Amino acid sequence: MNTDALLEHIWIDPARCGGRPCIRGHRIWVSMVLDLLAEGLSPQQIIAEHYPQITLADIHACIAYGSAMSQERYVSVALEAVA
Repeated sequence: MNTDALLEHIWIDPARCGGRPCIRGHRIWVSMVLDLLAEGLSPQQIIAEHYPQITLADIHACIAYGSAMSQERYVSVALEAVA
């Protein structure tokens, strides 16, 4: 899956989670997943022990977002319309 397709798994909704980037459809911050990876958990452990509602592709999307953020100051992801 390419980076653009992965980034479709990430959303920013100003009305949720203080506008932090989250996994689409969830209130799981990208940074929380990256923190767990940095602590040494495998993607499979993150899913099994912390977030069984997400997928391996969601975790890859978090990594892709983190990588893009380390290269740029702004990463374009979909902004959810406030209802």
